[in-house]
Amino acid sequence: MPAPPLEETALIIVCIAAEEAVAGYRRRYDLAAQFGVPAHVTVTYPFRPPADLGEDDRAALRTLTAGFAPFTLEGRRTGWFDDRVVFVALENPAPVVELTNAVTQQFPDFPPYGGAFDEVVPHLTVAHDQSHDVLLSAENEVNRRLPFTMEVDRVELWAGPALTGPTRREWRRIDSFALG
Repeated sequence: MPAPPLEETALIIVCIAAEEAVAGYRRRYDLAAQFGVPAHVTVTYPFRPPADLGEDDRAALRTLTAGFAPFTLEGRRTGWFDDRVVFVALENPAPVVELTNAVTQQFPDFPPYGGAFDEVVPHLTVAHDQSHDVLLSAENEVNRRLPFTMEVDRVELWAGPALTGPTRREWRRIDSFALG
């Protein structure tokens, strides 16, 4: 019997309020959406694999998130990472940065994006790794559909197969951690 595919996890803020503005482009041009992950802002990814995630870890996350007050998340405009990624920029990213830093301090073996970036810029990905014309079209359409505003009262833990792997099973929510 073959070994089950390796899974990974992400701590995210699900942004249902942004779905109307971004869903069409995300389904076509964002790999995470193709795996069933809703519109979101990442707190940290990749996180501890599900097989290694114990009740102590979940208790630590519950305690950590309880120390943060709920906050408002607002996206009014798009932004770019180089010429490869179009995203919705957050008007006030500070609460997400603080959450990310707290998770990183509590779980130093799991830095955001594997430590690939010196600075983490909280954002909601719309489209990536497409032609410049496709990305410009996505940006123009999404800008017409913004803004979105929502109250954030939780961080969710999602799990699924590696996004770069061959498996196409969907990701799923496996836990939720309340703020405040």
